[in-house]
Amino acid sequence: MHRRSLLRAAGASTLIAATPFVRAQGSLQKFKFNLGWKVEATAAGFLLAQQRGYYKDAGLDVAIDTGNGSAAAISLVGSGAYDCASADLATMIEFNVNNPGARLSAVAIQYDLNPNAILVRKDGPIKTPADLAGKTILGQPFNASRKLFPAFAKAQGFDPSGVKWENVSPDIGDTRFVKGDFDASAYFYFTGLLNLKLRGMGLDQITAFRFSDYGMKSYGNGLVANSRSMEQQDAMKAFVKASTRGWIEAIADPKAGAAAVKAREPLANEEIEHERLKLVVDGSMKSPDTRANGWGAATPARLQATIDETVAAFGLKGTLAMADMWTDRFLPAAADRKLKA
Repeated sequence: MHRRSLLRAAGASTLIAATPFVRAQGSLQKFKFNLGWKVEATAAGFLLAQQRGYYKDAGLDVAIDTGNGSAAAISLVGSGAYDCASADLATMIEFNVNNPGARLSAVAIQYDLNPNAILVRKDGPIKTPADLAGKTILGQPFNASRKLFPAFAKAQGFDPSGVKWENVSPDIGDTRFVKGDFDASAYFYFTGLLNLKLRGMGLDQITAFRFSDYGMKSYGNGLVANSRSMEQQDAMKAFVKASTRGWIEAIADPKAGAAAVKAREPLANEEIEHERLKLVVDGSMKSPDTRANGWGAATPARLQATIDETVAAFGLKGTLAMADMWTDRFLPAAADRKLKA
């Protein structure tokens, strides 16, 4: 009897060891994620995954917190305060070059087409990107669109050094832009367009010079993780797969995505967030590459362009190998990444 009990116990132990991490632990594994920004349409896929139980079904207890920009989010991931964040890859590359021991890596691409842009009045004197030379542009020092502006200017053949930058907080800056205090504003296009709309400026009054439309090949935001969280391979795979499912469904049904934003943030304007999400989806996610390779995937050529453009624009003294800023080992199977719409 004793021998049979031992054999049964050994068999049970083998079963537990072979079972995914969450069942072996008997509880959900905690996972901390930083949105990199406030709760708006850019968070829709993650919130949809959470509200529909995809993280929980994958064995994760995911805390989704707001952020204060990519630089702050990357620092929080780098310090280990968060397992992962949505953040601008150019800012992550800068962080890695300046902190060689950091080993942060993108584990999925969120914005296949770079959303950085310069916004101008359609009825103003700026008709082409080259007209920005010598003008006054609203943009904070940490603003990714401002930091990448030199590469954008170079691609358009003008000297960026003559531009005067105004460091004004976004809320005050938007109001002053509407009043005409600045010639242009540096922004993610879908954030700037809708912020200005909320202050009375119609989208038909604004021209957006999106960097991706003017020669830049860089990726935008990705899911950025640290080495410690990537060592928890099952948890990271589960998070990326559930997030991918959430975004694929938000892309297919932006109304559901906007409703998820509203459910998390009752003060959100659901109509505006629905409009913003459609801008995000159509302008940064439904690209030829994403349709071909699925949500979250990257190509070597685009990764190298992201590195090269960042090093040039930020004036970095070093560079990175692709393996030092990207890994595809946490991506789900191609069938699970395919867009529905």
